[in-house]
Amino acid sequence: MEPKIIGAARFKERCLALLDRLSPEGLVITKHGKPVARVLPYQQDHASLIGSLRDRIRVRGDIMTTRVRWDADDQP
Repeated sequence: MEPKIIGAARFKERCLALLDRLSPEGLVITKHGKPVARVLPYQQDHASLIGSLRDRIRVRGDIMTTRVRWDADDQP
């Protein structure tokens, strides 16, 4: 997939919103139709995310059940 191309003036107007929705391909910024910059998402080390929510989430009850009783053999 190709990066999205946007003019500098439009980028300036919508910078924060564009950064929130930045795709992996990035964004090419142009001035007078010529590319001048490319914005790419910052690569995060996914391994650093493991355990990052420790002590911030509390699990209540059994997370392996929906607590809804059902029988797979029942026909509607």
